[in-house]
Amino acid sequence: MDVRLPDELAATPEKLIVEANGLSYSGDNGQAILSGVSLTIRSGETVAIAGPNGAGKSTLARILAGIEQPSSGEIRLGAVPISGISSSERSRRIAYVGQLSEPDRRLSVRDYVGLGRIPHAGLSSAAKDIAVVAEVLERTGLQRLADGPLKWLSGGELQRASIARALAQEAELLILDEPTNHLDARAKGEVLSLVASLGVACLCVLHELTLIPQFADRTLLLKEGRSAAFGPTAVALSKEIVSDVFGVDLLILQHPTENRDLSVLDIPFPKFLPTTGT
Repeated sequence: MDVRLPDELAATPEKLIVEANGLSYSGDNGQAILSGVSLTIRSGETVAIAGPNGAGKSTLARILAGIEQPSSGEIRLGAVPISGISSSERSRRIAYVGQLSEPDRRLSVRDYVGLGRIPHAGLSSAAKDIAVVAEVLERTGLQRLADGPLKWLSGGELQRASIARALAQEAELLILDEPTNHLDARAKGEVLSLVASLGVACLCVLHELTLIPQFADRTLLLKEGRSAAFGPTAVALSKEIVSDVFGVDLLILQHPTENRDLSVLDIPFPKFLPTTGT
């Protein structure tokens, strides 16, 4: 099933941050990893990418960040093809936080966040850089930790520092590849709540479906490298579509004591016959 959902908030060119059309990508062995994927990202909105393992989520994020080149298709950043934008300008307009980011833990939090100012070298004053880093540390709740080393941070705090470094780039688009990976349940909620509060256009790869309804304005579901659905999250994560893509049911339930919904996965546990020795 390949569903292109109606967009409830019609995008206009001046509101578009990114427009990607027909993106395909093949690995070194020629195997197709992505096939004909299209999406848009608008100013101030959060877009989630989800799909089973091997669906092409991280590859798509890296292509949209300009790290990988698609085999075919086009990406426009604003009105300009991304292929026509220099790497330095792209770094000022797109901030990417990948799964495998492992900073030098001896760095102070302030110095690590300050690395986000590198794309502005020669274009910004020292005073401006200091002010941006200070403002970002405040927004991400890292002021009290700013002068300590990264090695003192918890997993959730380190992820916040990575997001803060990306924010220091002052980019118009933030791309996060599984920012909740390896975090405990509370830290996952805190990180996504922070991202949603930033007011920056954000594309976020998430593998936990139950986190998406409260976080994302729109959702792209990938299945075997193709778009299975893209549109408002409540529609893209309908029971029918989720069941087709993941083989499980996503249930939206009323919270027993609060006026809000809960997202719950109904995951089947097949019963296997025990093996008998001979």
